[in-house]
Formats: sequence, C-alpha cells, structure tokens
Amino acid sequence: MLRAVALFPLVALLAACSDDPPEPAPVETEIPEELQGVELPEIIAEDAGIGTPMEERVATIGLLNKRNNLSQDLELKPGEQRRVGDVIIRLRACERTAPWEFEKDEGGFVQVLVRERGTEDEFRRVFSGWLFKNKPSINVVEHPIYDVWVKSCAMEFPGEE
Repeated sequence: MLRAVALFPLVALLAACSDDPPEPAPVETEIPEELQGVELPEIIAEDAGIGTPMEERVATIGLLNKRNNLSQDLELKPGEQRRVGDVIIRLRACERTAPWEFEKDEGGFVQVLVRERGTEDEFRRVFSGWLFKNKPSINVVEHPIYDVWVKSCAMEFPGEE
C-alpha cells in the first residue's frame, strides 16, 4: 500500500504534462544524381485505365429472394440495370485484381432498389456501394427479403493469357 501511495504523486505529475512536443520541421532532400536520369514510366490517362475498358466488362451478380428461396444470376455491364420482380439491380463499375497481385478479389459497385409496398412504381434505394466476392462482410446488402452479391467480374489485363 505504501508503494501505491508513493506512486500516486508521480502519476498525477505525469498526467499534468499534456503538452505534446512540437512536430519536427520537414527536411528537404535532393534526388541522388544516379537517380535523376532514370526514365519515368509513361503516365496513363485517367480514362484509359488498364485492361478491358469499363463498358466492355461483364459482372455476374447473384440475387436471392429469401421469401421463396429463388436465386438467379444476372449478367450486367457497367451502366446497365435489370428489374426482377420488386427489385432493381444497377451496376456502376466492375473490377478485379490484376493477375500479378497476391490477394485475388473481384467486385462491383452495385445499387439495389426495392419497390415500396403498396405502390406501383416507387422504388427506394436500400444499398449503394462496393460488393466484393471474397470479402462479403465488408459491405452487406441488409434487406429482409433480398440478398445480392458479386459472383465475378469478367475482364482482361495486358499480357494475360
């Protein structure tokens, strides 16, 4: 008990020191001479992208109706949408990791709209975001009737066989 009483003033004194030390100023450095003459890679225009152009990619989206246990696959290109009963699935983008990357995954930016009960053509957006094949827990379509997930994204990269 004597030790705890002796340590209390020390702890209180340290807690009172709340001023953070100032951050050090950035140090300007120069590029070494042997690296100054290195050719840099060509800059690729933002809209050019790598691999299959966005409008030519095809995503396979799984749709499950939990009420009747019916599931179906929808093949969509970015910019397309499809209505199945009371749900509309829109695909905005589709991507997959390059073949030279270690962690393989495929995904798509998907929007899910569900028809409001008691209406003819009023839909409410229940999900808008990226869905990933190998990481379904990152983003989940939370709806009591419909489940939506990305099964694949068909695209190619330069040099891929």
